Amino acid sequence: MNFAYPTWIAGLLACGMGVALLGSIKMALARKLDIDEARVGGLVSMFGFAMIPVMLIMGFLTDLLDKQAVTIGGCFVVVLSLLVFASARKYWTALLAVLLLSAGWSAAVNVLNVLMQPAFGGSQTYAMNLGNFFFGLGAFFTPLVAAYLLQRGGLVPALLALAVVPLLGGLFAFGVDFEGMVPPPDEEAAPGIGLLLGDPVMWLTALALLFYAPMEATMAAWATTYLGEKGMSEGAAAWCLSGFWLAFTCARLGTALLVATFGLAVGGDKLLIIGLSVLCVLAWAGAVVSPNRAMAGAMVLLAGLVFGPTFPTIVGVLVGHVQNSVHPALGGRAVGLFFAVGGIGWSVIPILIGAYARKTSVQRAFLIAVGAAVGLTLVALALWLFTPAA
Repeated sequence: MNFAYPTWIAGLLACGMGVALLGSIKMALARKLDIDEARVGGLVSMFGFAMIPVMLIMGFLTDLLDKQAVTIGGCFVVVLSLLVFASARKYWTALLAVLLLSAGWSAAVNVLNVLMQPAFGGSQTYAMNLGNFFFGLGAFFTPLVAAYLLQRGGLVPALLALAVVPLLGGLFAFGVDFEGMVPPPDEEAAPGIGLLLGDPVMWLTALALLFYAPMEATMAAWATTYLGEKGMSEGAAAWCLSGFWLAFTCARLGTALLVATFGLAVGGDKLLIIGLSVLCVLAWAGAVVSPNRAMAGAMVLLAGLVFGPTFPTIVGVLVGHVQNSVHPALGGRAVGLFFAVGGIGWSVIPILIGAYARKTSVQRAFLIAVGAAVGLTLVALALWLFTPAA
């Protein structure tokens, strides 16, 4: 039996869980460790900071070594990170857990994205949105499962239960023929990473992620605090965060189905990124000016709808370009460099938001996210105007 489908589904569920985890447990973890919003921001930023070097390393390993070993190792390191979170008594132990989570997540997500199209079939845009639909499901269910288990048994049982998902992903990966999912290597030596460093699509998609990634991380980590500031109860805020991830997930599935049914014109994926980036600006601006909890909740849900297809479409442009116009043997390094550059924004912007939120409020600190959305819009325009249409 080929375990490719269950491996990708479980692996992507685990990766979605990884980005939603801190937002789902941060209140319980903050109470346990006695830390404030700024230090929670440090944990969120550390996830992206660690991703910068690890993603570069994993890009080389994905291209040059055993994709199966990278996938299995990544899933098991995610399991280890959850066990460290469960045992944490001090802030520095939580930081170690975040480092492990980032390392395992980076390893798994690199291979899963590089081989997304062979795993699910269809076009890059279709496969990326469909595959990341399962990623979104993981992010959607994590706050719900965590909230239920936190109420019933506390932080440790919740983390142990969540660890089952990446464990299954690693176990299923033992049954996948990873070599059969990639074309045979050329007789000539594959080019080095220098070819990517001179490619404008590589850099523009990476800059797009630099601005996009912290927006998703910010909403995942601070949506509940933001809604609490507007007068929403902790339970209702948790449900609204789940609504964000549900909208996020449904938007990806809807995009995949629309692309499969109607296709995309040449350059249509880049135009889609422009439209989504403009909507990101509107969603964050609405969150900043919202006067009550109803509008605040609506902006969180709108952000989910807008964010959902943004990342899959950007990475689909990159992977398709590398495979068709650069060299297929550079896919892992392209994804690694893509996430490494994105990790800079993931690291810096949540630190700024956490620090500014401590001085003012989370709602006011969302002005920084508005700036990130404007940056994404400018990069998206450059990607459409100054790079090849196909």
